[in-house]
Amino acid sequence: MNTASNHGIRLSVVSHRQNHLANLFLSDLDRVKGIDELIFTENLAEGGIQMPAHIPSRLITNPSPLGFAGNHNQAFTGNTHPYFCVANPDLRLLSDPLPRLLACFDDPQVGVVAPLVLSPAGLPEDNARHFPTPWSLGKKLVGMDDGRYHFQPTAQSVPHPIEWAAGMFLLFRSEAFRDVGGFDAKFHLYYEDVDICARLWRTGWKVVCETGVTVIHEAQRASRHDPLYMRWHAASMARYFGKHLGRLERPK
Repeated sequence: MNTASNHGIRLSVVSHRQNHLANLFLSDLDRVKGIDELIFTENLAEGGIQMPAHIPSRLITNPSPLGFAGNHNQAFTGNTHPYFCVANPDLRLLSDPLPRLLACFDDPQVGVVAPLVLSPAGLPEDNARHFPTPWSLGKKLVGMDDGRYHFQPTAQSVPHPIEWAAGMFLLFRSEAFRDVGGFDAKFHLYYEDVDICARLWRTGWKVVCETGVTVIHEAQRASRHDPLYMRWHAASMARYFGKHLGRLERPK
């Protein structure tokens, strides 16, 4: 297996007419070392993107929109770097997250690592979560438990095995991403991240959250109440349960 001694990373960022936010995130890359290649995808043509001058970059403008999985699988195609990072365009980096994240790969079983994601107010978001079940979703619906790990930022590096991490920021070992066949593109939107983490655990890879690393999420959640997005969410949930219910491998 590859080790963290080779830090080459291909970064994939996908914008859905979010280039105004993406430009802020890309400007933050000035303080980041270790990214050897950037694949920036405009899922809907927009223009005005300001690619970082110090990172070899490629701009893809899709002729027709793809889903989350399809876009990042497309960006992974031909990747020869040992690591593959998936990041939302609405993130902000206050410091370089990579050294501590890459150190997690000193454990040869770690397939993907996520930082702890914070809101702009500095509060932990729910990017580290337990696998959903019909029972857990029922508890969430009545406000009993939202399924998250209740982590707080730590000054020291503390990698926690978790069941799954949200796709807003995921650093994969390329070998692990390739081993499970990447994201399942039959999920158009939602549950792709849950699904790939479930498949990683099932094939012997670990999923880790490093609470010694934080990034800021400028959350854009207007789509949550859009009927189209709600239909995609319901369809993805049904597909996820059809694939995994009763067959999950959980952290030991």
